[in-house]
Amino acid sequence: MQPTDLTVSAVIERNGEYLLVEEIASGAVVLNQPGGHLETGESPEQAVVREVLEETGCDVACAEMVGVYLWIHPQTRQQFLRIVYVAELLGEDESRPLDDGIIAKRWLSRAEIELRRPNLRSPVVERCIGDFEAGRRQPQSLFSGMLPLQQNVHAVLASADLV
Repeated sequence: MQPTDLTVSAVIERNGEYLLVEEIASGAVVLNQPGGHLETGESPEQAVVREVLEETGCDVACAEMVGVYLWIHPQTRQQFLRIVYVAELLGEDESRPLDDGIIAKRWLSRAEIELRRPNLRSPVVERCIGDFEAGRRQPQSLFSGMLPLQQNVHAVLASADLV
């Protein structure tokens, strides 16, 4: 069995639109929330801020946690564990180069995202937006005493919603 892939991402809403990245994953062009892996010694919140900046050129402040989601790829059976935060947009640098693999950032309405469902990287993209809109939030203390999370994936899995 492959190890669980632990990532973080951000739901960023502005005027009824959500910030997504158009990226290449497994040879296909997909839409995803900005996010990625935690680096050594980094908290999940720090990883969100860094990843959003690298992938979109947007400066954000990490706010509340929306949830923890587990998605198992139907073909490969690879497990993807994603910690999702609300992030507040502080500014955008249109001149900043985007990470390798990122084609563009896209601001899309919920209806536009639903129309592009076949192009979403995983069902987690739409699920966490729905949870965000429903006001779902998790306590900040959820991971208290679990850092570094990479060494406590089993504990994070225990708090995940299967998507």
